[in-house]
Amino acid sequence: MAKKPLLKFTSLVMALSLVLTACGGNNAADHTEEPGSNTGTGTDAAKEVSFTIAYATGDPATKQAIETTIDAFTEKNPNIKIVNYSETTSAAYLDWLKTKDAVGQFPDLVEMRDTKVFADAGKIVELPEDLRGLFKTLPEYDGKVYNAPIAGTAPQGIIYSKKAYADAGITELPKTYDEFLAIQEKLAASGISPIVVGGKDIFHMGFWTNFFFENEVYAADPDWNSKRTAKTASFTDAGMVKAVTDYKELFTKYVDKGWLSTADNQTASILVSGKAAQLFSGPWMFGQIAEADPSFEFGFYAIPNREGKTVINGLPSLSGWSLSAEAAKDADKVAAMKEFIKFFFDPAQYGPYLATVNGIPTTSAEVTYETGEQMKEVLRLMSDDTVVKSLGLANWYGENAIPPQFRNWFYKLLQELVLKNGDVTEYMKQADTEYDNNVKANAQQ
Repeated sequence: MAKKPLLKFTSLVMALSLVLTACGGNNAADHTEEPGSNTGTGTDAAKEVSFTIAYATGDPATKQAIETTIDAFTEKNPNIKIVNYSETTSAAYLDWLKTKDAVGQFPDLVEMRDTKVFADAGKIVELPEDLRGLFKTLPEYDGKVYNAPIAGTAPQGIIYSKKAYADAGITELPKTYDEFLAIQEKLAASGISPIVVGGKDIFHMGFWTNFFFENEVYAADPDWNSKRTAKTASFTDAGMVKAVTDYKELFTKYVDKGWLSTADNQTASILVSGKAAQLFSGPWMFGQIAEADPSFEFGFYAIPNREGKTVINGLPSLSGWSLSAEAAKDADKVAAMKEFIKFFFDPAQYGPYLATVNGIPTTSAEVTYETGEQMKEVLRLMSDDTVVKSLGLANWYGENAIPPQFRNWFYKLLQELVLKNGDVTEYMKQADTEYDNNVKANAQQ
């Protein structure tokens, strides 16, 4: 029987809200050791070694932050060469990794977002024991630890233009979902598109999907996925139909009409240009927005549900740096990759990385960096015990993991539902059929 995840976050983030203060920006400079200087034994400095690395490039800030880290590491360790395999196509990251594997180019060190898929296939190995002490919490899959979590699960919410809200006469943030919808009406009446969505990138479709699922389904039953797999739950259940109905209404009435041709990396510029008033996304967007227009004033809040409660994406997820099984056969590569992981999570290096991506630390060691108004609200949400913490459709693991191929298929189904003004219950019947077929196909493999 699946263990129910705790829906209250641990004291880790409560401590972070005290550590990550606006005055903490210079504290990382007080760290007496250089990044990587405490990594202990590693590769022989005279022996050259190389390994490949891959990571998702969904947002420019994260891509740049990782590239900066790689450059700093190789400058400090000239005997170690890192071949950058960063994903650069429009394909889903999972599909891109599968393609790399098919042509014999599966990365040595990989940002893993679909741990079950590659662990079951024997493509990744357990995280080395001597790295595990770096982290506060390490989620397990089938009793094993595969990931060095790059950052904590970040909540998503409404990133809004303060000017657009003022122009529309909005003076208070919503206390219920119905009040949120009333705000959308005011924004639309003011002549601005209420919400921009980067629907061209399929991963972006998960943002709103997960908001509605977390509020209407997972908050009440975090084991719903495992019940769907066991056929004791259905996408035609009342809560799921309500979630998808709300999704359809939002996209039909309030999302910018060009959402299907808008890329995720275009959303920041659309927001700051005044073409749209809001974006539903996570703190990784804060830096992009500030870079697009340093004078742009924006806020951030989590959308409450109809009962006035707040449910956010916030439980630890099964993701992070993983070592490939093939690379694990080479002791020199393993030593080099371990050095990189230690370097990556060293507070002096990890602090600037988190500052760039507005990330939540996962390490045992305290990390300090400067936070702005929006990130302070993120940390407040994460430390508030009255805020329910959940995970999105494809982020659950163990018995609650969904068939990996179902995720993107379902996001596309919801796109079609909106575009064709489909009947929600009929479309959810299609989802049940596809889900069962996926479960059956995976069982036969």
